[in-house]
Amino acid sequence: MAILTCTCFSTTLKQNVTFNAVVPTPEGNEQVTDQQTKSRADGDGFPVIYLLHGAYGSYASWSRFSNIERYAQQYGVVLIMASAENSFYQDMAHGNPYFTFFTEELPTLVKHLFPVTHQREKTYVAGFSMGGYGAWFLALSRPDLYGKAAAMSGALDIVATYEQGKQGVIDSPFPWENVFADPEHLAGSKADLFALYEADRAKGCVPALYHACGRSDFLYGMNKAVHERLVSMGADVPFVEGEGGHEWDYWDRTIREILPWLCEG
Repeated sequence: MAILTCTCFSTTLKQNVTFNAVVPTPEGNEQVTDQQTKSRADGDGFPVIYLLHGAYGSYASWSRFSNIERYAQQYGVVLIMASAENSFYQDMAHGNPYFTFFTEELPTLVKHLFPVTHQREKTYVAGFSMGGYGAWFLALSRPDLYGKAAAMSGALDIVATYEQGKQGVIDSPFPWENVFADPEHLAGSKADLFALYEADRAKGCVPALYHACGRSDFLYGMNKAVHERLVSMGADVPFVEGEGGHEWDYWDRTIREILPWLCEG
């Protein structure tokens, strides 16, 4: 596989940005030989997964702490990993416009640089913790771009996350007033995943969603409540529980279960 660290100037963020890309090699896990020349990408290019980090993380998190590069080769997908600070992947009220960067500038750049698909059905987004929320947020906000989105240990109820952080129930490193213009009124806003889901369903374009959380995770109760609420709304979203907490052992194990779901069909 090819593993690249790319640095370029972002006109959206008005600064230099660095992101990691993993591109699988044709046939073969370790090397390409004259017997292994058939590309695993179809004529449209490789499927692509945008992998999102959690709070305190960066573009390097997935490569440093998981075996995701090996899994990319196994499943024949391109991985793109970029940084978003502690922004919840929003166009921040007082800060950088990360939503615009991730949904407009970065995909355009990736399509110019790498042999990736241009099809929505083969473009995916996945993440953990803040990035779990981010994966669903990006996909539900732009269902025209992403066919599937997977959240692991996600802070999926943004209203509850804000309230619990304010009360000190959970660790909250987020600059809420910088991220959201009015964090006291997130319910029903463009940041509310439930409102976004309803809007997508009304338009008849809902990305497929995957939902996973470890039973020892401090966000397990929130995730279970989110799933119950989505089911009550008529959503068909699998909720996969497993052993583990808010930790890389769980995320590394779970992304291996998510990859076949992302790449099937």
